[in-house]
Amino acid sequence: MKDIMIVSPGLYTTVQDRGRWGYQEFGMPVTGAMDDYSIRIANILVGNDEYDAVLETTLNGPEIFFNIDAVIAITGANMMPRVNGQSVPMWSTLKLCKGDVLSFQVASEGTRGYIAFAGGLDIPAVMGSRSTFVRGGVGGYEGRKLKNGDEINLRDSNVSLHAFENRTVPLKYVPDYNRYCNVRAILGPQDDCFTEESIEKFFDSEYEVTNEADRMGYRLSGPALKHKVGADIISDGINLGSIQIPGHGMPIVMMADRQTTGGYTKIATVISTDMPYIAQLKPGDKLRFKRVEVQEAHRLLKEYEDIIQMIKSDMNSYRLKTSKVKRYSLKVDGISYDVSVEELD
Repeated sequence: MKDIMIVSPGLYTTVQDRGRWGYQEFGMPVTGAMDDYSIRIANILVGNDEYDAVLETTLNGPEIFFNIDAVIAITGANMMPRVNGQSVPMWSTLKLCKGDVLSFQVASEGTRGYIAFAGGLDIPAVMGSRSTFVRGGVGGYEGRKLKNGDEINLRDSNVSLHAFENRTVPLKYVPDYNRYCNVRAILGPQDDCFTEESIEKFFDSEYEVTNEADRMGYRLSGPALKHKVGADIISDGINLGSIQIPGHGMPIVMMADRQTTGGYTKIATVISTDMPYIAQLKPGDKLRFKRVEVQEAHRLLKEYEDIIQMIKSDMNSYRLKTSKVKRYSLKVDGISYDVSVEELD
């Protein structure tokens, strides 16, 4: 038996990292984690590279049996994680022992969760990435979502686990996943194909995520937008966050598994720092688009990266534990307490 076994896969659990960059000219989508912030923080917590491969879960997570001692971190949507039936915290490192079982419930906040493992997942890279592109059967675990009985080894199961215990992300850096969010977007690149009235309507209206929402794109419902002539253009490249407007006038936000090119007009593009919030929306959730200029998007990106590097610096500053923990049972005023005493260098 390998290091971890998937007892139950949850609704839709795949291996994801930063994605498969450099192959779009050949028609290969980038894929990768839907929530950039959550994957990076999970990996930082356990001492991995920021974009190391993790398990990305959707709406409800898997049940995982551990055949070794391990340190993990869980970020993203709150799926109420449990170890051996006992609730455990998110946005912190967790020490699991051989024989432990990690499980989840249905997400109470957000949509996608991330599980990072200290030492990384032993998944072969395909075209420089371990990400799963399910539609193409490429990468990840046999090119598919996980299923009952799948087993995975860790790349480095001998990593010094005590070095990553008790790490916690400060509460101010833990996102709130509301069912309503404001999303900032830059106008274009085909905004000249829309009437001024439609552009104003796009930024002034509320839209709802429909049931047609997956890793490829989110179809929205709301006020229809009108083109000056028609919706079709000569196919061109599609960026993460591009907002296509087909002939029916309803926006589609392009996500991680988006196609490489498309022939519909794109009224605007969601800025990269706000894509993690869209990734955590589910059908029925609502959003509004707010117009920003490129310069503001650059400023927000720098602020976003500064926060991540600040968290990384804080995690790296944790002092390593170098002595054995001594445990005592005490009784004070008739009440019993279990106390752990740990000496630090």
